[in-house]
Amino acid sequence: MTAMQDVCADLATEGAELARLVADLPPDQWSAPTPATGWTVRHQVAHLALVSRLMDLGLRAPAAFEAETAPIREDFEAGMAARLAEGLAEPVPDLLRRWAGLRPAVERGLAAVPRRDPVPWLAGPLPAGVLAAVALMEVFAHGQDVHEALGVPYVFTDRIGHIAFLGTRTRDLAYLARGLEPPAEPFRFELTGPSGVSWAFGPEEAEQRIQGPAADFCLLVTRRRHRDDLALTAVGAAADHWLGIAQTYLGTPGEGRGRIGQYRV
Repeated sequence: MTAMQDVCADLATEGAELARLVADLPPDQWSAPTPATGWTVRHQVAHLALVSRLMDLGLRAPAAFEAETAPIREDFEAGMAARLAEGLAEPVPDLLRRWAGLRPAVERGLAAVPRRDPVPWLAGPLPAGVLAAVALMEVFAHGQDVHEALGVPYVFTDRIGHIAFLGTRTRDLAYLARGLEPPAEPFRFELTGPSGVSWAFGPEEAEQRIQGPAADFCLLVTRRRHRDDLALTAVGAAADHWLGIAQTYLGTPGEGRGRIGQYRV
């Protein structure tokens, strides 16, 4: 199996598992609050349907993607909020049907593109393999919030390796989102997957180093946990600072999650 087939297969599995979790929820659970302030389970699924819609459009019709996402690229937060409101206006059965149709369309579309070929995305074109990892990261991150809202433990698998890769590749997003200059020196990331496999990214001789469980790393870079609740260690001042600001998605960083038991955006 190629790397591109692997990430697309893992994206399909992750999406299908989350879809099964929400498939038969009673109405009151769709309005259950999630750890993201002001967001319910319905918000989380509507967001995933929106992301899938935009990825599908970028894969099928780049010109239409550029036109439709112009308001988002002009004002990311306002543009995304406006599109999310459209999804929230749908009846839940319609929202689920739309998301169910979009997921395989994105998976097939990404699998059909050579992994290094660019695909339009909100901050500019991304290699198809990276965009597939972004899609998986979205399902993982928003799925975490759904699992927590419903009180259903999430089972980590080595599928998160793609998200760990993305977290290292997008290291500088944390600085750019805050108007900071990214450090010139590289980082070394040494992570342990759920199965015990070792993943390493970055030059072996780098002085700035981050080590720990890949599950914790993925929770960190998706800003689903406070760094103090995670078993990640840093060597070097720049690496230690990054642990407090890491993010692997577009948009303003917000306050981040508080310590366990505290809900923040």
